[in-house]
Order: sequence, then structure tokens, then C-alpha cells
Amino acid sequence: VQLVESGGGLAQVGESLTLSCAASGSIYGIDTMGWFRGIPEKSRDLVAWIRTDRRPVVTDSVKGRFTISRDDVGDTVYLRMNDLKLEDTAVYYCYADPNVGPRSWGQGTLVNVTS
Repeated sequence: VQLVESGGGLAQVGESLTLSCAASGSIYGIDTMGWFRGIPEKSRDLVAWIRTDRRPVVTDSVKGRFTISRDDVGDTVYLRMNDLKLEDTAVYYCYADPNVGPRSWGQGTLVNVTS
């Protein structure tokens, strides 16, 4: 599975951004898709995920501000980020977990929130 993220960029505090992650390849075997964020060369923190049943889960750090969704085909996942804060600045990485096999990662997209 290949993952391509888009939608990152520069935003001011309080603004919104939507990230997209499009999967290609063996998409019918994908179970969970989601997002981590972090700083390159350092650890990544889980932000949100969504399974094929479309039940979204977001972590406490972004609850109430971020929402995750997935299209009907199941090969694109979105992360809507509202009320952005300075601490949301990070590289956001999309991932996909297949029913069988290793996790796939996107290349990452930078979100830079300024005051």
C-alpha cells in the first residue's frame, strides 16, 4: 500500500486545516487508517484512527478539535483540525494497517501553526 498525504501548511492559531491521505495498491486489505504526528528523528504520537466500521477515535490531546473520517471506498482518510494551537505544529504521518502484513506509512506533511 502506498500512502500520499496532502493538505499541510501554514496556519495561524485558531484557524483550521484538513489533511488528506490517499491510499493506492492493495487497498481492499486495509483495516485501520489513521494519523500520527511528531518531529523527524524523534518519536511519533498517535493522533486519531478509524477502522473499516467507520468508528473514529481521537486521542485526548486533540479531542473536541480534530475529527477523522474516511471515504466510502475506504482508501482516503481525512483529518479535520479546528482551533489549531501552537503545540499542534508537527509533521503529520498517515498510516494504514492491513488485515495481514506490515503497517504502511506516508511520507509526512508539515503543519506549522504560528501566532
